[in-house]
Amino acid sequence: MRHLNYNHLFYFWTVGREGSIARAANVLHLTPQTISGQLKLLEQSIGEPLFDRVGRGLVLTETGNVVFRYADDIFTIGGELTQVVRHGLPASTSTFRVGIVNSIAKLISYKILEPALGVEDSARIVCVEADLHQLLADLAVHRLDLVLSDGPIPRGLSVKAFNHPLGESRVAFFAPRQIARRLSAGFPGSLDQAPMLVPVASIAIRRSIDEWLDAANLSPTIVAEFDDSALMKAFAQAGVGVFPAPLAIATEICEMYQVQQIGVVDEIRERYFAISPERRLRHAAVVKITEQARSRLIQ
Repeated sequence: MRHLNYNHLFYFWTVGREGSIARAANVLHLTPQTISGQLKLLEQSIGEPLFDRVGRGLVLTETGNVVFRYADDIFTIGGELTQVVRHGLPASTSTFRVGIVNSIAKLISYKILEPALGVEDSARIVCVEADLHQLLADLAVHRLDLVLSDGPIPRGLSVKAFNHPLGESRVAFFAPRQIARRLSAGFPGSLDQAPMLVPVASIAIRRSIDEWLDAANLSPTIVAEFDDSALMKAFAQAGVGVFPAPLAIATEICEMYQVQQIGVVDEIRERYFAISPERRLRHAAVVKITEQARSRLIQ
């Protein structure tokens, strides 16, 4: 690769961030033709294409993803340097990118990641939510440093990554107060025919919930299914129905969503994993997360 032109790299980074040459041209106050020419020169310098055209838009190639990640670090740190010189503000030394499976409760994600905030010279944490397959694809091309999941890497999925168990939590059932009054005394039998909110079938914990309900001969009325745990709790807060959630965050759930815990099920447990591209963890933030997760999560 020839000497890298940082002007070309900046134009590429802006296009990647904005999603199109036209929007990048507006941001940079340049013509689309100028930016297109600069991108071609950068691709010639690197020796590989950086974008694929999909419809009217541009999508980063695998090489483009790697280059974008480095460019993002370069220009983010450059912006911080300007702030430090001008205003004396402290700067983060690097970026720690974490992908979080969107079915994991936001409070659980915080409990897992919070130790990383106390690491000396810690990186700025960037959190991205998506489904596990998308996050693993981003991990494979180095757009992410770590993935937090409620299940291990699916069998048969060809990705070079490793599971690191973090801990688990029993599952409790919660309900808005007006529903909880009539369900608490007879739990779990009171769940039969009760209005219930549950995760979608693709989420790991759903199978355990269904198996437990079948074993207990319970048939609640499924009102709605969700791939986002926060949205499920918001529906419950509005009085729609009962929902399951990790016991590890029961106190916070009751306070935030004005609901009551009606019972705990020992047979249902939600498990948490850190998925990384390395078998032996070296990143200081990841090591701190895995060391402290067990004491924070097991319930």
